[in-house]
Amino acid sequence: MPSVQYYVASSLDGFIATADDDLAWLLQFDGFEGGKESYDAFISGIGCIVMGGTTYQWLMDHEPGNWPYPGTPCWVFTHHEFSAPPGADVAFVRGEVTEFIDDLWRDAAGRNIWVVGGGELAAEFAAAGLLDELIVSVIPVVLGGGKRLLPLEEGPTPALELQEARTQGRGIVELRYRWPRR
Repeated sequence: MPSVQYYVASSLDGFIATADDDLAWLLQFDGFEGGKESYDAFISGIGCIVMGGTTYQWLMDHEPGNWPYPGTPCWVFTHHEFSAPPGADVAFVRGEVTEFIDDLWRDAAGRNIWVVGGGELAAEFAAAGLLDELIVSVIPVVLGGGKRLLPLEEGPTPALELQEARTQGRGIVELRYRWPRR
């Protein structure tokens, strides 16, 4: 059954980026053993991508002229005015995630929806009862502060169900959790 998945990397202390959206701490691990295989297996099941405006802006700043998700519909939740790269299937929307979930499922065409980066947006999906899986690669670094993995306003959550734990190269551990239904 297709799922809404939050697939992300996090520091040991639960941050996905520094306060100023720097990812150098993560990018030093590019090409780690098992990483490409894990990502390729994950992305092969994705039919639609969802991200926030900050993540979209980061991609535009760091991958100019190179849209990393060709052929996959992408929805960007933002209050800013952006334009899409040539040839990219990108929709810019404002509103609650619940307003667009049927459209996301339509675009996913029977496959999974990936909530990319943006812990705030992933928290909105979780709070609305729309998040099915949390797949987090724990990177062996401590940031001490920054953008939180999943900044839920209300907690604690019910216990998440561990589906899989895999060690990968350079001390990285990938954890796959099923999000509990309320």
